[in-house]
Amino acid sequence: MNCGAPKRAPAVVTLSSLFPHAGEPAAGIFIRERMFRVAQNLPLTVVAPRPWFPGQSLIRRVRPNWRPPAVSRERMQGIEVLRPRFLAAPGVLRLLDAASLARAALPVLRGLRQAGRLDVLDAHFAWPDGVAAAWLGQRLGVPVCVTLRGTEVPLARQAGRRTRMVRALGQVDCVLSVAAALLEHVRALGACPRREEVVGNGVDIERFRPMNRTEARRRLGLSADARVLISVGGLCERKGFHRVLDILPDLIARDPRLHYLIAGGASGEGDWGPRLRTQAEALGISEHVHFLGRIASDELRWPLSAADIFVLATRNEGWANVFLEAMACSLPVVTTDVGGNAEVLSDARLGHIVPFGDAQGLAATIEAALAAAWPRDFIRQHAEANAWETRVQRLVQIFEDLHRQARVVEPAAGARSA
Repeated sequence: MNCGAPKRAPAVVTLSSLFPHAGEPAAGIFIRERMFRVAQNLPLTVVAPRPWFPGQSLIRRVRPNWRPPAVSRERMQGIEVLRPRFLAAPGVLRLLDAASLARAALPVLRGLRQAGRLDVLDAHFAWPDGVAAAWLGQRLGVPVCVTLRGTEVPLARQAGRRTRMVRALGQVDCVLSVAAALLEHVRALGACPRREEVVGNGVDIERFRPMNRTEARRRLGLSADARVLISVGGLCERKGFHRVLDILPDLIARDPRLHYLIAGGASGEGDWGPRLRTQAEALGISEHVHFLGRIASDELRWPLSAADIFVLATRNEGWANVFLEAMACSLPVVTTDVGGNAEVLSDARLGHIVPFGDAQGLAATIEAALAAAWPRDFIRQHAEANAWETRVQRLVQIFEDLHRQARVVEPAAGARSA
């Protein structure tokens, strides 16, 4: 330990290949919300490598939302965001993503290190960023923190990625997780983190707050006596909008006042928008389903306040921040028992958890939730207890600890390849 070094705030670099930009404004927004708040306490730079391979622009002619281009350097809210591109060909070659990302990021990070702008490397998602960060930390002689966010569950089914993730999580200085369930999952895979801690996402309780329900419904053209469900997220298979649509006809038959709001747009996981609209038409419920498109965070409180219940029939989550955003608007939640969902809904007064794939159970639970009298003040208070400020204070302490405890060593010339 360098006891003689003067005390100063550690310079943090966030490494994430999922980070918002003009072409994908919602991608990794939870990382930006978290780390830009950390930046109010510690110097921060973002390195957000972008996947690339020759000819990918041809794919965008068929799939316009696939890997939208982004500028290589910009400032967001005063924070510098650097986007080196790394070779990432589709298909089986994606197993090389971590190594390719690491080598593309190395010269950028080395420059930041030499400029005194890199003391702690903060990576998000174990694959490919965490695996790359483990190698980069060894090369550059800096402590590394990796945050698990949920993709570790499906990606671990692939042996090559699982092996690399487990090894990397045992090499880095700290493994954070947005949910305890994710830490349990990687331990079961064989990972032995040196230091681990659960630090969930938070919520902006000023941005997300209950609005006047009558006005909120007027804005959406809904009647005052309507029964309203809402789901928010990228329009992809995983989020499960289609699973909610499947059960709506019977619910509407029992209560014709029922309406379903879908807020979201195309995501990096795909665009199921056209498919969902076709499904609603085929089920004969188009008049009850409202596609709101992607809504800016500052405006999302209005459709949330118009609803009675937030529902998300998701296949996989880490810590779904949107649950806290709904709760901050005093909205109870119905969701599936996957990932960290049960940790967010830690009290039965906040909502209900349904086994994934149980369509009848989902329908019955939604119907019961619509009929229940919910303690909406308690729900709002739960969100307030999970405000970002609490999370950020802990993160700052962790980064300062890692910087203080780091040994002064030469970068490992023979570091193992990512």
